[in-house]
Amino acid sequence: MTTCPRGQVWSIRKKACLKLKSEVLPDDDLANYAWVLAKADRYDESLQVLDQLADPNTAKALNFRGYATRKLGRTDEGIGYYLKSVAADPKYAQVREYLGEAYVIKGRLDLAKQQLDTIKTLCGTGCEEYEDLNEAIEKGV
Repeated sequence: MTTCPRGQVWSIRKKACLKLKSEVLPDDDLANYAWVLAKADRYDESLQVLDQLADPNTAKALNFRGYATRKLGRTDEGIGYYLKSVAADPKYAQVREYLGEAYVIKGRLDLAKQQLDTIKTLCGTGCEEYEDLNEAIEKGV
């Protein structure tokens, strides 16, 4: 997906960068763009986009906020968002992967393994979430 300069978001429908404001795109599009920014290591900008959501308390939005804050080094804050995301959707495997990775960072391999076990029940051992968290636990990072 295309990324835009700071203060703008990509509109898939218009195929253009638009000024960032809450009504410019639906929440789902804003959340997805925030994720693209986070994966491009633009964590502060990702959080700014998430701040524009009409409903910032969806499992997806909370997970993405947790990811960006964790990547900014605010692991405890990220864990808080992940736990809220899990409460909103206990079957959301991706948030359990990232929560487990945060627990690995904190040295809580016991809690990370609990998340791994839950992921196994949700999507098996062949899904990306299981494989990535298992690797993080094995490496201890």
